Amino acid sequence: MAGHSKFKNIQHRKGAQDKKRSAQFSKLSREITVAAKMGMPDPDMNPRLRLAVNAAKAQSMPKDNIQRAIDKANAAGGEDYEEVRYEGYGPGGVAVIVEALTDNRNRTATNVRTAFSKNGGNLGASGAVSHGFDRMGLITYPASAGDADHVFEAALEAGAEDVESGEDEHSIWTAMDSLHEVSKALEATLGEAESAKLAWKPQILVEVDEANAATLLKMIDALEDDDDVQTVWGNYDMSDEVMAKLG
Repeated sequence: MAGHSKFKNIQHRKGAQDKKRSAQFSKLSREITVAAKMGMPDPDMNPRLRLAVNAAKAQSMPKDNIQRAIDKANAAGGEDYEEVRYEGYGPGGVAVIVEALTDNRNRTATNVRTAFSKNGGNLGASGAVSHGFDRMGLITYPASAGDADHVFEAALEAGAEDVESGEDEHSIWTAMDSLHEVSKALEATLGEAESAKLAWKPQILVEVDEANAATLLKMIDALEDDDDVQTVWGNYDMSDEVMAKLG
């Protein structure tokens, strides 16, 4: 289990019902509002908004909720969210990047720092670990989209840079600036993606043993449970044996 695919795997580990749908919709709505505010409120004219809307649709977010989130971008007196990134180390020396959208930096920083410190981690300064990651586009498809060869050929034709296929999903990596174009091209051959977003791809993975794995996952869960946190990335890798012991 590698860091970039952690979110889907942890959903399987905890069970889909364990995720609070309202909290998930809140995070998706916040990203839609920020994307609409930063560009045109039309998804066809705003690549970031289109990706945010597609992500919301993939999670079965109602159309009315999506439209309200877009409308909030132009509403007077609406929340003004700021993009913030936190970097640090988790148990076992794992590098962790946390991306957040917040209207209160002090609150978010305190919550993130607490999640790190209570679970054997240390929050560092900006740039502390991001040099060990590449900023790229990540498009994910379920295994049902096709076998590894079919997905690889489709991704190559669409202009992707790398493909990682596993039992549950296909992860298609693109250059950061090509995410929108590659995602659109893939729709023609593979259909709509489960998700398409900017991501942090680790240059080197760190193997996490059983002693540190449970604490690391607890830290990640604590971070993701925070309303302000949008995504959590790490350079960790866990063997199937360790995952099986964690249940």
